[in-house]
Amino acid sequence: MSTNESPSPLTDPALSGLLRVGAWAAFGSVALIVVQVVVFALWPPVHSVAEVFALMTGNPVLGLVSLDLLYVANNLLVWLFYLGLGAALWPVSRSAVIVAVGLGTLQMAAYLASNPAVEMLAVARAHADADPSMRAVLESAGEALLAAWKGTAFLTYYFMGAFVLLILVWALRRSALFAPSTAWWALAAGLLMLVPSTFGTVGMLFALASLIPWSVLCLLAGRRLLRLSVG
Repeated sequence: MSTNESPSPLTDPALSGLLRVGAWAAFGSVALIVVQVVVFALWPPVHSVAEVFALMTGNPVLGLVSLDLLYVANNLLVWLFYLGLGAALWPVSRSAVIVAVGLGTLQMAAYLASNPAVEMLAVARAHADADPSMRAVLESAGEALLAAWKGTAFLTYYFMGAFVLLILVWALRRSALFAPSTAWWALAAGLLMLVPSTFGTVGMLFALASLIPWSVLCLLAGRRLLRLSVG
């Protein structure tokens, strides 16, 4: 990857807004992760179609959260964080930033395509009002939605997330704007994301563990982006 030079974000006021947005998006990502962890600790997620339908009809908000709807918002914040980080790393390597942001955009699109929360709510409501014969059809539709949820699109999202972080590690290590520890936290998060959460118990442990370095990365990089945005 080349290291083409361009004006530093420290001296380019046109980038201050993007840096600020990226910083607050990073903080927002950490906040949503905390909320999601608390919700899952208090109300463990359901797994079977019958359980999902019952939750969706009894408590739609909790049902949507149980199917990771908050992570849709979180991933939009992550994308904004990548944009802000890319603006700061642009002088290090334009190629790295373009590839990282491009893959990050595809990563978010893959997750949006994989999450079935809203569709499952619609199917659950239809199931509640349907006659017995139609309920069997809707239950099959629910099974299909749950199966697709952790399918190809989700795995694509996961692996792309790992690759984006590893590219950012390369750029962060070569940037004078960020402390070396920022790159190491990004590396830890990226390596842990190489094992998707759908890979059994090991995958779930790796997914939970990855939240720690990711959160530290967001806090460190977000604070730095905020400082860069004011010069």
